[in-house]
Parts: sequence; structure tokens; C-alpha cells
Amino acid sequence: MKQMKIAIAGKGGVGKTFVSATLARLLARDGYSVLAVDADPNLNLGYSLGLEDEESNKIIPLTDNEILIKEKTGMSPEESLGNIFNMNPKVNDIVDRFAVDAPDNVKLLVMGTVKGGGTGCMCGANALLRVLLQHMLIQRGEVLVMDMVAGLEHLGRGTARRMDAMIVVVEPRMKSVDTVRRILKMAEEIEVKTLLAVGNKVMRDKDEAFINEKMDELGVPVISLIPYDQSVADADMEGIPTIDYAPKASAVKAVKGLEELLVECYKP
Repeated sequence: MKQMKIAIAGKGGVGKTFVSATLARLLARDGYSVLAVDADPNLNLGYSLGLEDEESNKIIPLTDNEILIKEKTGMSPEESLGNIFNMNPKVNDIVDRFAVDAPDNVKLLVMGTVKGGGTGCMCGANALLRVLLQHMLIQRGEVLVMDMVAGLEHLGRGTARRMDAMIVVVEPRMKSVDTVRRILKMAEEIEVKTLLAVGNKVMRDKDEAFINEKMDELGVPVISLIPYDQSVADADMEGIPTIDYAPKASAVKAVKGLEELLVECYKP
């Protein structure tokens, strides 16, 4: 049966990595084979999933793995700029070689992010990421949860159509809404099929109303509202995933509700 593919984006600091990590682990606990992909330049998904600091610090993002890039494209990142390189590298072994085991049997792959002159930049590292993402979306059978940068640099038009849904995490702040507006414009350009919103850090009825109103104006359905939960901040201070630090926390329960909704919609 088809496995769902979800990308989670949003302004830095809105809590998208918390949502990504908690969602991945809840899906894995429910018996799904889950591949969590860190495509954010801050590279925090490993910590949020529960990897030890020492293990997380050993991981080299694929975009920084010059040996791998040269192996797959025929040139180092520096050599490939302005030169002819293999734009369709073989990538079907990368997940098995480089994904690491995280708690609850989640597999973590740290991709890194597209670098260089915007989405039009095409060096060997960027070509490798794009082909790898297509492979994960089309040929691999796991549930895919991708924590990604707000700019959507990884996704080309053909790739984006393969994503079941892109979830934008938004907090009750106008700057967060402005980021959703930019994501929406880019998502339209690359033909993302489904864009959904998750409100986070909701403290008051006014926060909920703000998120619902602004997303309605943008035409983005709000499918979940996650309350502000001090346990999330406390868990971060302790260096422990919220799902382990406070498994009954209201924020974790809200992500559980999100997981159940996604499973019902996309039936992995």
C-alpha cells in the first residue's frame, strides 16, 4: 500500500522540528516504517528525535559529504560549478548507507539544504539532493516526514507533485503568517498538491481566532491547533524530546491527533 509523504515547513522558531520529530515517532510507534529527513540548515531533527549529542554531532549532512558527491556526480562540489557533471546520479543506496537509527525505530537521514544562488543553482550537491528526494518520494516505501527550510529549495515541479501534503506550522504572529504567504506562493509555482496549516503555541482564544482568520484569508486549511505547552521548552532545556520528557503533555496529545488525522486521510 502507498506510504504517505509529508513535508513540514515554516518560519524558524515556530516549532516545525518539534512537530516533525513527534509525528515521526508517533507513526513509528503505531507500526509504520518511518524515514525522517532533516532538510533544514539548523540540523536539529536528530536532537528532537532523541539521538545522543555525540551521535548527532558525528552525522555529516549529505550536502557536506564531498566524497559522496564526487562518487555520485563525478565531481566535487567546487569542480561541478560551471562544469558538466552527472545530473542524474544513482541514489538508491544512499538511505541504507547513511540513515541512522533513532528512537522508536525511526530512520534519520540528514540531507542538509540546497546551497548557492537560489533555486536555480545547479551544482553537484544540489543535483544529488533533488534526485535523492525524487527517489524517496517515488521508489521507497516508508512513511516520509521531512523537516524542511521555509524556502522549499529542494522541491522542483515534478518532485512536489509526489508529496501527499505540505504542512506549514504557524504561530499566532504576523511574521509567521508572512512566511506562510511566501511558502504559499512558492508552493503554487512548483505545483504542490495540498498545503495545510498547523497552528502552534496557541495560548488564548484570540490566538486561535488569529490563526484561523489569517489562514482562511490565504485559503490554507487549518487541520490542527497545538496549545502552548511549557513542557516543550522544559524538555528542550533538559535536552530530551518532549515525547519522552512529558508523554502526556497537551502538545504531544495534539500531535497525536494530527497523526491520526493524517493516517485517516492518506492511509499509509
